[in-house]
Amino acid sequence: MTKPGAALLVLALLAGGAQAANEPSLTQLLEKLERLEQRDRERQGQLDALQQELREARQEQAAVTERVIEERRQAAPVEVSQGPHRDPLDRESYRMRARALGDGAVTSGTAFNPAISVIMDGVYAAQSRREIESPEGFEGHDHGHGHGGHGGHGGIERGFNLRETEITFTASIDNYFDALFMLAIEGVSNVEVEEAYLVTNSLPAGWQVKFGRFLSDIGYINKQHLHDWDFVDRPLVSEFLFGDHGVQENGVQVSWVAPTETYTRFGIEVLQGETSGIAQFEGDERFTLVTLLPDFAIDPVTGQPVPVASGPNRIRWRDYLGMSEKSGPRLFTGFVKIAPDLGHDHAIQIGASGGISRSWQNVVTHSSGRVETWDGDAWFAGVDAVYKYDAGRSFGAGNVVLQGEYFYREIDADYASRSFSDFGTLTPTAAGGMEDLFSGTAKQDGFYLQGLYGIAPRWQAGLRTEGLGLRNRTLEPDRANNVFERASTSWRHSGVLTFRPTEFSMLRAQVNYSDFDTDDHGSVWSFLLQYNMSLGVHGAHSF
Repeated sequence: MTKPGAALLVLALLAGGAQAANEPSLTQLLEKLERLEQRDRERQGQLDALQQELREARQEQAAVTERVIEERRQAAPVEVSQGPHRDPLDRESYRMRARALGDGAVTSGTAFNPAISVIMDGVYAAQSRREIESPEGFEGHDHGHGHGGHGGHGGIERGFNLRETEITFTASIDNYFDALFMLAIEGVSNVEVEEAYLVTNSLPAGWQVKFGRFLSDIGYINKQHLHDWDFVDRPLVSEFLFGDHGVQENGVQVSWVAPTETYTRFGIEVLQGETSGIAQFEGDERFTLVTLLPDFAIDPVTGQPVPVASGPNRIRWRDYLGMSEKSGPRLFTGFVKIAPDLGHDHAIQIGASGGISRSWQNVVTHSSGRVETWDGDAWFAGVDAVYKYDAGRSFGAGNVVLQGEYFYREIDADYASRSFSDFGTLTPTAAGGMEDLFSGTAKQDGFYLQGLYGIAPRWQAGLRTEGLGLRNRTLEPDRANNVFERASTSWRHSGVLTFRPTEFSMLRAQVNYSDFDTDDHGSVWSFLLQYNMSLGVHGAHSF
């Protein structure tokens, strides 16, 4: 080997030895591997701990979410007539926001700012005869208000009528009560409180209490206001058996929704008893008659009439009518409503209701000085049904609504016809050789059936047929025989066409053919045009 080659070999051996000296030993490598494995185990433990915390956090969040959903469900917005206690087929009405008990401070639900709405309703009426008489057997019906029919009853005159302006205030008082106040201006001068009541919103187990002045839940249409009707006028059976306003009373209502899959609601009402059709009350007031007698005056000492020669003298005759004086409450009603689930497109509700009145009284005076009185009690019962089909098309096109009610009423009354005979005492008159004093029972009933169809978006057409007095033993006296008279059935048939540009405005045309059993037995054609406009906060009407 040459010297340069030997030198290179020596350098290579020295470099290899130095590299071998720098490499770690096997023990060092094992120790390093163990340290790495320990670090991995620590990181895996940390990861497992984080995953456990995440699972616990998710479970806690799910529990919180479930609790919040339940609280919101219990405190969901409800309405006086549409909360958990409303009938499923009712129209949408005035909204009130209620909250569950214990969800915070008790404060005003609307921050002292109640929802206010104004509804204006007007009607133009034309008819083939000047007057439409009331059906025979119902002549004593109170026609002083503008809710019902027209011409001879209900307050709608021929020509233009501002029928009603309705002003409503609604609010949640606090966590416990909602309130509604409704003022009705009939025409331009007659103002009355239509409804003014409080209703609970947080009672458990489906219970609800309403108290104040309100429309009863008997039947279906009774509790609806004028703007909720599908025809211009109220059905005859409702108007003539219960009055132009239906059963509208001061009192208290207690209702309960059963915890069943099928909507089932029971209710009772304890009412003051002032409704003209079923609970009319007069009380035992003193009857006064003022007249002129040509040759008599009352002696101030004896109180007896004495002859005078000074000409006519003004004489005041007074006596009590002998009517029962019964304090309220005098009217008690009950109802049940059932709405089986027919699926998404179909809905039906069936109801039954009835009531007992401790008093039914009436007084009629005549220009001759004769006075007639009826004094007794009454009861009624009825059934109602509503079916609705939702075609799923825009703005109510293709929708179907079928509705009907039947009510029967009995009034047991003592009848008396009397006049003054001695300047201070009412004595029975006579007819047919008998005194005009007898007792009897009036038995009267009525029904209506109506159907409506959405002929196009926003357009609805309907037909209605009505019978009043199918059983018609009236309260009109047959004085010659001391019995109440019988009368025939009266009928009315109607067609209606309604256009709703929006849920806040409505225009309607209606034709009625009335064949009432009256003294002249005349039939009448009537034509009605109606507008109804809603201003302010008001629930949308269904198209």
